[in-house]
Amino acid sequence: MGLDRPVSPIGQRRHPGFALKSVPMPERADVAIVGGGLIGLACAWRLAARGLAVTVIERDTVGCGASLAATGMLAPAAEHEPGSDPLLPLAIDSLARWPGFRDDLEAASGLPIDYRPDGTLVLAIGRDEVERLRFRFDLQRRSGLDATWLNGTEVRRLEPVLRPSVTAGVQCPLDHQVDPRLVMAALAQACEAAGVTILQQSPVTGLDWSGGRVTGVVTQNGRLSAQTVVLAAGAWSGEGGLLPDALALPVRPLKGQALALRTTRQTGTLTRMVWTEQVHMAPKSDGQLIIGATVEDCGFREGVTAGGLYALLEGARRVLPGIEEMEVEAVWSGYRPTSDDDAPIIDTIAPGLVAATGHHRNGYLLAPVTADAVADLVTSGELPAVARSFTLARFARPEPKRAAR
Repeated sequence: MGLDRPVSPIGQRRHPGFALKSVPMPERADVAIVGGGLIGLACAWRLAARGLAVTVIERDTVGCGASLAATGMLAPAAEHEPGSDPLLPLAIDSLARWPGFRDDLEAASGLPIDYRPDGTLVLAIGRDEVERLRFRFDLQRRSGLDATWLNGTEVRRLEPVLRPSVTAGVQCPLDHQVDPRLVMAALAQACEAAGVTILQQSPVTGLDWSGGRVTGVVTQNGRLSAQTVVLAAGAWSGEGGLLPDALALPVRPLKGQALALRTTRQTGTLTRMVWTEQVHMAPKSDGQLIIGATVEDCGFREGVTAGGLYALLEGARRVLPGIEEMEVEAVWSGYRPTSDDDAPIIDTIAPGLVAATGHHRNGYLLAPVTADAVADLVTSGELPAVARSFTLARFARPEPKRAAR
């Protein structure tokens, strides 16, 4: 199974299609997973490893949502910001699972995923940015994260291709990254090897209910009975029609545009992920440099825009002059699945119905802990302790207090 590079510089950063087996829809499964993205396939793979018959149902093609549009950052330190303290233990726990997850995935699929433990470098130019970066650095240190303050000279010693105008930086050595294209190819292969049925081009139009319990799904291609349904449809998890109003999930799409540049020996490249206030840049082992990503709260508005691409290129050019000579290989947009508090929802939301969605920009970072938590929830009925703060209950409004008489 391979994953081709984009052949057109305009459009989604999508592959022409995984070489998945063409299989008929089974009549039933132990677990039906709605959504064939990163979270859906990771959950399917871990559930199959526990001996369950799993079917993944994807409305389009595998990975076509956020999964192949992502940069692949595993960066709890660089991502940490005010208000994200509740998410930090889950993020750190999941990062610790990643080496084992990588080893299992590469062994099961026979495919590499370009796991890079190079760290992240967060940059500042000028006094105002330095002050804001110092605030962020102080927050990282108070939260117990491994972060080191660097002056401009020390920054350029790590990354000589950066502009001399870079004033300061924070090095986060424990942040890692993967290549999403390779991870998705490996997950698809590992799922098939584990006996998971993957159905593409099969939109789910409804849920089957019986006796107050979800008992399967209705698709455009037929019905599938299941003991448990896992909703892992990413940004589409909050769309109306599939769930009754009482179970509506606070998940919406947050659009992002990104691009891939081709580096050469002449242009030079980075050795690790580099962030600025405007963009993040992630070098991949095949010579691509990914620059992302805009943040647009505009619903499912498709396409790339001149303004979005200009913002990305100008944001990168401020610190990396070599991009002027790099070939633009692809541009694309995608939709982050964002909950009301930017943290995932992992929960049984009705008898027979589990949600695993809302991962915002941390889907790749949180994939191992989410897959393990969903496997525990489906097989034992209980979430592991590290995931118990991420149920739907946290969005419940408190009952109004009655006035004293």
